[in-house]
Amino acid sequence: MKLQPVASGSLNALLSLPEPGDGPRPVLCFLHGYGEAAPLDIHAAVTKIGPLSAGASPAAVREFIIAAPQLPLAGDNWRLEADSVRSLVHTLHTEHGGDPARTYLTGFSFGGNGVMDLALAQPELWAALWPVDPTRVPRRDPGKPVWLSVGHVARHATDAFAASMQLRPPAEHGTGDRVYLDEGEDHVGSARLAYADDRIYAWLLRHRLG
Repeated sequence: MKLQPVASGSLNALLSLPEPGDGPRPVLCFLHGYGEAAPLDIHAAVTKIGPLSAGASPAAVREFIIAAPQLPLAGDNWRLEADSVRSLVHTLHTEHGGDPARTYLTGFSFGGNGVMDLALAQPELWAALWPVDPTRVPRRDPGKPVWLSVGHVARHATDAFAASMQLRPPAEHGTGDRVYLDEGEDHVGSARLAYADDRIYAWLLRHRLG
């Protein structure tokens, strides 16, 4: 996998670009968790867990332009980088053939919190959201399609997550717009299963803005 470095505002990021295709390509932005912020080497950080990890589904790098920014300081503070993330996504749209109508946001742990924070701040930017074992319930419904991958941390608040965003398990609601899935894994295990799951990438691609 060839990863291309790029800078956006206060963030450094790595990009994975798929083979050129017909028309714009879908974009997936990944927000890492607490342990992957600088000064950890960015390549080690953003490939440890997520769509650029060794165990992720091949559909991730095959189908999507993937952007993986790195926080300059560890913490639950992706919301402070909303402008830099927006600028990064704009670069993907204007310079790398990204599709503004099929731009998706995912993140693990504190990055899962960031998914909700950025979606509330930038509702016009994201077609669908994929938080993976976030540590807190969003302050309000982001009003977008959501697939919540539940692990050890989110499990204690599953009912609150489900109520706040009207989520249903896939077995009860097919694979609709508001889904949560708990496969009984721990924190990291839930992410490994989630990012290897072809169903979720296919679910993302069924959603578009406009």
